[in-house]
Amino acid sequence: MLKKIKVQDIQVGMYIHEVCGSWMDHPFWQKAFKLTKEKDLKALSAYHIKEVWIDTDKGLDVGADATSVSVEEEKTQINSKLQQIAAQAKKLIPRASLQDELVRARKILSKAKKGVISMFNEARMGKAVEVGHAAEMVEEINQSITRNPDALLSLVRMKNATDYTYMHSIAVSGLMLALGKELGLDSALLHEAGIAGLLHDVGKIFVPGKILNKTGQLTSEEFAIMKTHPQQGWDLLKRSHDINDIALDVCLHHHERIDGKGYPNQLSGEALSLFARMGAICDVYDAITSTRCYKASWEPAESLRKMAEWKEGQFDETLFSAFVKTIGIYPSGTLVKLKSGRLAVVTEQTEASLLKPVVKVFFSTNSMAHIMPQVVDLSQSPDTIISKEDPQQWGFDLGKYTAL
Repeated sequence: MLKKIKVQDIQVGMYIHEVCGSWMDHPFWQKAFKLTKEKDLKALSAYHIKEVWIDTDKGLDVGADATSVSVEEEKTQINSKLQQIAAQAKKLIPRASLQDELVRARKILSKAKKGVISMFNEARMGKAVEVGHAAEMVEEINQSITRNPDALLSLVRMKNATDYTYMHSIAVSGLMLALGKELGLDSALLHEAGIAGLLHDVGKIFVPGKILNKTGQLTSEEFAIMKTHPQQGWDLLKRSHDINDIALDVCLHHHERIDGKGYPNQLSGEALSLFARMGAICDVYDAITSTRCYKASWEPAESLRKMAEWKEGQFDETLFSAFVKTIGIYPSGTLVKLKSGRLAVVTEQTEASLLKPVVKVFFSTNSMAHIMPQVVDLSQSPDTIISKEDPQQWGFDLGKYTAL
């Protein structure tokens, strides 16, 4: 049985099913492990982890006097909060068709990827970052996000381990632009936020590949090296004569937390700028929805649920709510079950409601068989979403059924 418990209630002999919090902020990258060493128990507290999920079928149970939450209770609470956020979202403005924008977005991504690779390679050789090149890429990304954000944001999530750093930079830029639009930022600030997203992880070029791409748990020394990338990136960007303060700020502070337990400066509360808070949310979302060399991706809706679970102390609550409105409670790529008994994958959001996206149905749970794929706009249909499903449990490769 899975239970969520406080760190102070953990004992050696428990089976840690999952550490609550972004895996980028602690070295426990394994999804699950048995706690057999006292030093690992101390490390969980040292890295400011507040809660973990334990599996009582594989290890010790929590004491009777300790507080615990079941998976069902947790999901009910989080889903309720996300539903409330979605219900309060404003209607979306009309946008270009997904099919039309996918064609343009593919070209933009191909060009941007080459540009980011070139920019990072020049930085490795000691050259200053050419912000003008970044600005050109951001303008094209912004145009695509404006026309239809679902196209580019869906495509950029389909990255592999070898091109992760480059595509992650483009993805965070796109997410920063999309979130900035939801917040009503003016065009100048929006553009700078996009540049900040594109350059936020440039410091990772200084992290040795054997650490960056390690498949197992990092040692304390390796994690300390990993945590140097924000400062290293800031030092590099500072040498660029046309770099803006927002890009410098996001580069240095995108791993800070609202509760002051992030890095490198342990800033908290109002000491963190709007853009650093935006960067923290966008960075984590893209990271956990991407397959990494050390961890499989989570599907989009599950990632939102996890972030909602972690957000106390880690993310700005108001900005997180705005982020949910930006990408939808059922982001593109989410597998859902409809009231009709059909399974579908979400392809894009609608102008009517975040709870009624456009989906592509492809499977009947009544007959347990594939059916002819059909696009359904749930805002124009009596059918509704009744649950989010795990594609791995169904054994589906959703890429076959999406518009991608």
